[in-house]
Amino acid sequence: MSRPSANTSTNRPPKSAVVVAREPTTPVETAEIESLARSAGYGVVDAVTQPGHPDSGTYLGAGRLDDVAETVASSAASTVVVGDRLTPGQHHAIESTLPDETSVLDRYRLVLDIFEAGASSRRASLQVELAQLRYDLPRLVAASDEGMLNRVTESGTPVYDVRDRISRLERRLAELPDPAEQFRERRREEGFDLVTIAGYTNAGKSTLLHRLADELSVETSESADNSENEPTDGSNKHATASVADRLFETLETTTRRATIGDRPVLVTDTVGYVDELPHDLVASFSATLSEAAAADVVVLMVDASDDLDTVEERLRVSLDVLAEQDVDPDRVVTALNKIDRLEPGEREARVALANEVGLDPIPVSVREGTNLEALRERIEDHIPTERLRLEMPAGDEAMALVSRAYDRTAVKDVTYRDETVVLECTGRPAVLERLRGAAERA
Repeated sequence: MSRPSANTSTNRPPKSAVVVAREPTTPVETAEIESLARSAGYGVVDAVTQPGHPDSGTYLGAGRLDDVAETVASSAASTVVVGDRLTPGQHHAIESTLPDETSVLDRYRLVLDIFEAGASSRRASLQVELAQLRYDLPRLVAASDEGMLNRVTESGTPVYDVRDRISRLERRLAELPDPAEQFRERRREEGFDLVTIAGYTNAGKSTLLHRLADELSVETSESADNSENEPTDGSNKHATASVADRLFETLETTTRRATIGDRPVLVTDTVGYVDELPHDLVASFSATLSEAAAADVVVLMVDASDDLDTVEERLRVSLDVLAEQDVDPDRVVTALNKIDRLEPGEREARVALANEVGLDPIPVSVREGTNLEALRERIEDHIPTERLRLEMPAGDEAMALVSRAYDRTAVKDVTYRDETVVLECTGRPAVLERLRGAAERA
């Protein structure tokens, strides 16, 4: 069939999209893929949906594909965004029916574009490039003439070059030091406990980081927009971070210092989960998602304002993701956020649902500050803690050890006697063991 022409009476917006989605049942939901498209900077001008399983050749079926082409032509959209991952053949079939210069992005490639925009470190940039090349390779092979396949994989050809670049990126990433991990290990030595905030995008993770952190303030989405490009390594010069309602606001982890009870804590906000995020794409960013595995406590944030079925599904998926990261369920604290948007009966239903899957949730409104003290107490209860009592000979070494205890533990009492100093403190077991060893050598 001939391609329809774009509406020439309208200047084509540079980033406008028609969203296409297909699901086995009705109604076909487009809310999340539209949200992803907006996060990538697209204005969504229309949506085309089709119930039923994807067609292996064209994804939608030829007739419905014609409807997409007409919608694109009439709206002058620049891009078609598809809610699933397309095969190379499906991608070609869709693209070949659209007006000239119309691009096609499936869910996978759209997420990659969002990741690329959010990558501010060398490691993240390399991870994005690697994921893009792995995505492009089968499409490059499919676009090659099958009879020419042996020749297109020879040295100096596009397929060969992509495979070679993939191998070099994999080696480079394996050799690249992880400054975040070095930072965490150094802070562990100094007595900091590690708390990770996990959960779906837009569940309120970044806002909770603001509430818990010692040096951050909570801003509204509108006033926070200007700070979205601040560094994530602890050097934020304005001591603020964006809490805008955007997917993947946090591509790389953001860590801030907090005080929970009387313990020094590092709180990390991680990459949010997204429905149907491909496993290999998650693996490409395992360094950011694995923060949960390294944490002493994981705060699982759940958007309780979602409908009950969505809350249930996301609770189960979140627990599965944490289990894949070898997170002990006993280290998980669950917060049902945005309860200010719910009626009392709706809150009770969501609490009961979380209880059914083995959680003991705390209903909170991070934005309003509701029940945050209870959440802090629950986090404190889950932090590994031991108590230490030391009696040391009075002198310079004892004074130095007391000073060290103040820096790295919660000192409960210090008693100075004529010949001895008695120190009582609580803290991380490993830190207390080092203090005990230092006292024995004193």
